[in-house]
Amino acid sequence: MAITISGGSAGTTTIEGNDGGAQLTGATGALTIPVGTTAQRPGTPATGMLRLNTDTGDVVEVYDGTAWVAVGDQFNLFLANFLVIAGGGGGGTAFGGGGGAGGYRCSVTGESSGGGASAESSLTLAIGTTYTVTVGGGGNGGPSGSATNGNNSVFATITSTGGGRGGSGVAGNSGGSGGGAGSMGGAPTFAAAAGTANQGFAGGQNTGSANFGPGGGGGAGGVGGTGTTTVNGGGGIGVSSSITGSSVGRAGGGGGAGGVAFITTPGTATDGGGAGGSGGSAGNPGDSNTGGGGGAGSFNGSAWANGAGGGSGVVIIKYPDTRTISNPGGGLTFTTATAGGFSVTTFTVGTGNVSFA
Repeated sequence: MAITISGGSAGTTTIEGNDGGAQLTGATGALTIPVGTTAQRPGTPATGMLRLNTDTGDVVEVYDGTAWVAVGDQFNLFLANFLVIAGGGGGGTAFGGGGGAGGYRCSVTGESSGGGASAESSLTLAIGTTYTVTVGGGGNGGPSGSATNGNNSVFATITSTGGGRGGSGVAGNSGGSGGGAGSMGGAPTFAAAAGTANQGFAGGQNTGSANFGPGGGGGAGGVGGTGTTTVNGGGGIGVSSSITGSSVGRAGGGGGAGGVAFITTPGTATDGGGAGGSGGSAGNPGDSNTGGGGGAGSFNGSAWANGAGGGSGVVIIKYPDTRTISNPGGGLTFTTATAGGFSVTTFTVGTGNVSFA
């Protein structure tokens, strides 16, 4: 069956149905498509609809089943998965709480973000567009009162919040995951320092008893341990991701630490977090590029040991291997591996811009 439309410069334009769809033959003129504003788009569009949008500079757009996309842009767009982890918080001084892990955001299907959240949606990126990347450094450890939160990590529109520092005779700070509460003298029971929603968990509380049981830093996968009169709080667990091809646990909280005359067993840590010190030793630092919280320092009866710094964060992007990445202007340290039709770029240090071709 054929439909004949008159008015072409060759006399007629014929549209014939075939197995592959409509076929336009015999025309040397032009085909007119609907023209209108964004507000005049069809209320219930169907995939394949084509129109000219006068609100966007007279751009021809097509409905791709999800959104209206400028014709040609669909060939420049691609999806990318991400894992963005901020720097971990520093551990407190003796009788201090562990540092909280850096905020953890992930878009890999079947995996999790921090704080018990599901994976986020992947990002739609465009060739030739510039995107910011920042790898957040870990926060500083003690001495007393000088521990700091970790620094944020960023990729495009995704920002992960730096981990909270551990307390030293005070509550920990809130952050991506919250820092653990310190315990000293007649310290009251401090409330748990909060984590950031969909990024990490709260830090642990202290006992409320003088010199006993500082709390552990919160992790991306679990709350920091609460200190008791016999145990220093351990760091909360992290979360594992296989975005690089093998499963790696990251963003664990740092362990708390007491003193030799009180609780000698340091708070434990895992998934990149640093354990607390013991017998007058400093805390253990969070592992680099995991966002792990720093461990608290301990007390040996006469000397106060410092808390340790949190681990630096990391930004990892997975995208089709038909795209290539560059860092115009420099400022970033990164590596790229390719397997199974995808490239995985891991940024370990710095801040700068990236673009794709």
